[in-house]
Amino acid sequence: MAKGSKPAKKKTAKPKAKKWELRLYIAGNTPKSIAALANLKKYCEQHLAGQYSLEVIDLLIQPQLAAGDQIFAVPTLVRKVPVPIRKIIGDLSNEEKVLVGLNIKPVNK
Repeated sequence: MAKGSKPAKKKTAKPKAKKWELRLYIAGNTPKSIAALANLKKYCEQHLAGQYSLEVIDLLIQPQLAAGDQIFAVPTLVRKVPVPIRKIIGDLSNEEKVLVGLNIKPVNK
């Protein structure tokens, strides 16, 4: 090392925030679809703020997209990332079940 020079600092990588990729399949503006979207947005802002992306797919407009994620009922929430893929069917009104189902909150035993 040359006189008066300082050792180079190691760059420490900041841990990346977990990125959640969610898809909500709905069929038009039915009460269940509207409730599912409102509930999901609320949970995401409370528990995943800034760490998620949400894609809403209306199967009345794009029915061909149902096959890709094997959607047989609506509304259905699909967690694409982090893997493994998880699905929750319904209006997502039970916050505890949604958070456990998405693996955001551990199961209370």
